[in-house]
Amino acid sequence: MLDDKQHALLDMKKTLSSGGGEAAIERQHARGKMTARERIEKLLDEKSFVETGLFVKHRATNFGMDTKNAPGDGVVTGYGTIDGRLVFVSAQDFTVIGGSLGEMHADKIVRTQEAALKVGAPMIAINDSGGARIQEGVDSLAGYGRIFFNNTKASGVIPQISVIMGPCAGGAVYSPALTDFVFMVDETSEMFITGPQVILAVTGEEVSSQTLGGAMTHNSVSGVAHFRASNEEECLAQIKQLLSFLPQNNLERPARTECFRDPNEMIRELNTLIPQDPRTPYDMKELIYALADDGALFEVQPYYAQNIITGFIRLNGESVGVIANQPRVMAGCLDINASDKASRFIRMCDAFNVPLLTLVDVPGFLPGTQQEYGGIIRHGAKMLYAYSEASVPKVTVITRKAYGGAYIGMCSKHLGGDIVLGWPTAEIAVMGAEGAANIIFSREIRNADDPEEKRNEKIAEYSEAMMNPFVAAERGYLDDVILPEETRQRLISSFDSLRGKRITTIAKKHGNIPL
Repeated sequence: MLDDKQHALLDMKKTLSSGGGEAAIERQHARGKMTARERIEKLLDEKSFVETGLFVKHRATNFGMDTKNAPGDGVVTGYGTIDGRLVFVSAQDFTVIGGSLGEMHADKIVRTQEAALKVGAPMIAINDSGGARIQEGVDSLAGYGRIFFNNTKASGVIPQISVIMGPCAGGAVYSPALTDFVFMVDETSEMFITGPQVILAVTGEEVSSQTLGGAMTHNSVSGVAHFRASNEEECLAQIKQLLSFLPQNNLERPARTECFRDPNEMIRELNTLIPQDPRTPYDMKELIYALADDGALFEVQPYYAQNIITGFIRLNGESVGVIANQPRVMAGCLDINASDKASRFIRMCDAFNVPLLTLVDVPGFLPGTQQEYGGIIRHGAKMLYAYSEASVPKVTVITRKAYGGAYIGMCSKHLGGDIVLGWPTAEIAVMGAEGAANIIFSREIRNADDPEEKRNEKIAEYSEAMMNPFVAAERGYLDDVILPEETRQRLISSFDSLRGKRITTIAKKHGNIPL
């Protein structure tokens, strides 16, 4: 039997948990959006959420704020479990003052970040906010700064996930940008520094909110976001799937799952994956699907820089990060965007002890003035740096082309690849046979009675001598040349052998990655 004070407590909690009230909740639903608490309930295991800071109030008095009621100060914070694993979560409540961020709102998020970091558990931040609470002035800005500082402090220690489920504008966008993964939802997510009205006033350019900063824009054009969902439920399901590939923190390894597939299986269809004509493209994802335990790839940034593939698979139950050239897009060339995409993914995997599998079919870095003026040298160097710095097990398979600096950059032996394998179709060279023959035999070709016939003869001669994996294997740059059908079995064996990998690094504060 509860007494009056206990009843009063329950009534108070019920009132605070209703956020901005029924009318505001209905408006949220009318926009196709869940409320903050509905999102948390959908994301976490049933009845696992423990809320913190429910009674927090703002301390602002200016501009009528002294009479403004803001339950929870517009953000729901706490902890719970996803598939039995502890996570911490903050969810901005758009039904309360538009989810605007003030001093105490920020303080709740900061305390949640610090709690997650203290115990080594993932931090998930759901963004749905009108931005800084202008009535609180510099206190709001200070709140953002504290959040950014904690994002940076936690980087590489615990997985940090940002979920954009409404507006996220101005300074607010920098917290998601500092985290490991950004999720967005079609039609309802928005991210930009300056909105359409400001752009129109300053530049005269007309643009809609979705075109400027919607889910597809940031997934396919800017590369700011990593995942796109058609609705909020799908987005929350994607978060759960992502977490299954990651550990709780940098001191742990990803959990192993049960694998029902024979680790010694030979995959005969891979023997015919590579077309006989070296200029004919094929889909690298077919190889990835064939290798994965369940034939599935959980792709990261699938719409951005599609000339390179990044994502997670499982090999004999173990989580593995995949970086692979995609011959179907730009012939698999590396460009500025692909270099950035791959570098960030490599560093994230390394931070959280996820082994790296690199699948190589790369004719080189993309040529052209646009790439050179855009700094392909600097951006390409990020990949070299990321692979060289990574201390997790690194296994590489060269399926076809591996030319020039791009060969080096795709986790070659020279950048610390632990085990590098080649298919019989691998072509490891400074450049393609045609270009090489034109340079090496230029005088013979020019002085020949039939230059075209001589050119073809010299191309064939160069191809026979150099366009194969055996020259590299003879020098120890390949550990083995294998049949394509053996690939899965050899990868599983390779990663098993590297499970105890330990390296000693030079003591330093940190390196200076070419940003």
